[in-house]
Amino acid sequence: MTEETKSLNFIEHIIEEDLKNGLAKDKLRFRFPPEPNGYLHIGHTKAIGISFGLGEKYQAPVNLRFDDTNPAKEEQEYVDAIKRDIAWLGYEWANELYSSDYFETLYNWAIQLIKDGKAYVDSQSSEAMAMQKGTPTQPGVDGPYRNRSVAENLDLFERMKAGEFDEGTHILRAKIDMQHPNMLMRDPIMYRILKKHHHRTGNEWCIYPMYDWTHGESDYIEQISHSLCSLEFKPHRELYDWFKEQVYVYASERLPMLPKQREFARLNLSYTIMSKRKLLKLVEDQIVAGWDDPRMPTISGLRRRGYTPNSIRNFIEKVGVAKRENVIDVSLLEFCIREDLNQSAPRVMAVLDPVKLVITNYPDDKEEWLESENNQEDPSAGFRKVPFSKELYIERADFKEEASKKFFRLQLGGEVRLKNAYIIKGESVVKDADGRITEIHCSYSTDTEKKVKGTLHWVSIKHAIKAEVREYDRLFMDEAPDSHQDKDFMEFLNPNSLKTIEAFVEPSLLDATNGDRFQFQRIGYFNVDNDSTKDHLVFNKTVGLRDSWAKQKPKPQQQNKQPQQQQKRPAIDVIKQLGKKYTNLPEAKQQKSKTEILKLAEEVSYDELQPLFNTAVKKVGTRIATILALSVLLKNGQNRNDDIDAFIEKAKADSHELLVAEASKL
Repeated sequence: MTEETKSLNFIEHIIEEDLKNGLAKDKLRFRFPPEPNGYLHIGHTKAIGISFGLGEKYQAPVNLRFDDTNPAKEEQEYVDAIKRDIAWLGYEWANELYSSDYFETLYNWAIQLIKDGKAYVDSQSSEAMAMQKGTPTQPGVDGPYRNRSVAENLDLFERMKAGEFDEGTHILRAKIDMQHPNMLMRDPIMYRILKKHHHRTGNEWCIYPMYDWTHGESDYIEQISHSLCSLEFKPHRELYDWFKEQVYVYASERLPMLPKQREFARLNLSYTIMSKRKLLKLVEDQIVAGWDDPRMPTISGLRRRGYTPNSIRNFIEKVGVAKRENVIDVSLLEFCIREDLNQSAPRVMAVLDPVKLVITNYPDDKEEWLESENNQEDPSAGFRKVPFSKELYIERADFKEEASKKFFRLQLGGEVRLKNAYIIKGESVVKDADGRITEIHCSYSTDTEKKVKGTLHWVSIKHAIKAEVREYDRLFMDEAPDSHQDKDFMEFLNPNSLKTIEAFVEPSLLDATNGDRFQFQRIGYFNVDNDSTKDHLVFNKTVGLRDSWAKQKPKPQQQNKQPQQQQKRPAIDVIKQLGKKYTNLPEAKQQKSKTEILKLAEEVSYDELQPLFNTAVKKVGTRIATILALSVLLKNGQNRNDDIDAFIEKAKADSHELLVAEASKL
């Protein structure tokens, strides 16, 4: 087995097996079928990434097909937003198609089903039908209209189409088996009456097909080879296949490809809701400022907040393709945008909570333009000039009159470096009547080689530009806000999810345009909002430089007390230390270290552990510790991905028995 084969996800394995069994590569075709009843959100990016990613991998066409079968909830606005979001992510679709393109064909196939006694018009109330359908453990019973004649069914169905009946009076059902163990096979609904204006077909239709009838048949018409959907549709696969087989019989010109439905685990994200209905409620109740509010998990909201297509695609890659549902920590998404912007975002200086700093020994009328690097991670980014003068703004939190030895910022009698400028020493303060510091007086030294521990960012008051900064936090306080049966998800809204402040930024930002992204040094990553103008700059906080929420999350209680020096250190560092000595320990102590590593792994994230996958071959103990920690992450829901599979396979191929034994368990 080659390295490439080993790293395939389960969907790619299915495709490779189909190709091996005779499916021509040029017959591969995929689709992404969004319903235009809301904006796409971060959960959809997994489905987008899988289908379009397979298209890129196999150089196969991917159709963008809108499932527009419910005019009561669908709008052209949503169609336009979906197209815009997918294009922004960097994907290209082969054909823009709509389920409504096939309404006439689907109708004709439904007529044929009626003629063959495989569909009938039911005129019961929805309540009566629900009672007759039974339960998962109790079979259903035939309804009173199940044995209507073909002629009566044809007449009623044609009159339904003509708009003769009110909504809810009749439906068309497939005639399958009311005692079937799969409740979806108990005479499912195919058509319902909806007298609503359709955003594409207008008032042409009064009946609209249901998803299960439309979906597989659209796949068949488009000759989709692999119809990929989330796990919630796995029970629908049997019905998908039944409808598909009927259509294959009725099609006047039989098409060669019978599509194959396969399911994957959808993307669930902590501190987030994925229901479009609930997201719509946030919009309608004006909890947020619209679908593209930067607090929303929509792709439009993430784009406005400052996320990049690359960061989202990297996130989807790290999440991987899985068969089991799990919840991904939102901190992984935040890690991906930090990682991306760290490489690409220019560094600038901005002060969000300003206090005036006066350099008493600096000439009153002097002004300097000092050279500052644009991005130390990117040598090609070059330098810019930043103005310096006697009076500056610094962050209020960067000064204390008196502080401990661990406070490495400015204090009276203490020295710090001003970024790309001079070293200053705190001398005195000026306070208002309430005792609040209004000015900090200091002296500066031209000896920039002097070693000091702290470095502060600053903005020259004379040159500072006022800007509105919108600091966003997570919209919900709970990790799973819509998982509580006894509480409404709205109860978990974070009242501090948006804070608007007046800040001061360096003058180079006057040239910033909408969508530009920056690192405000020592603060975080920000981008220029759509509301921004030349006269009124507006910045959105994309993400902080560090995960501030990690400190707030309670850590699992430890059963046994660890040595004092280990309690103070990050769990990943302790695991590495235990790994270094692992192979030199006697068996009893090895078992004790193993227990300790497994316990510590509960506090370790994948992002902390992943760098250890590259540990040198000779450091066997560290690799064993990494395998042990990885086993805990996988048990707790971490998805397998290419990096994980490669690391495990490499460990299995090692000559050390202990390493091979632990790797073989995964």
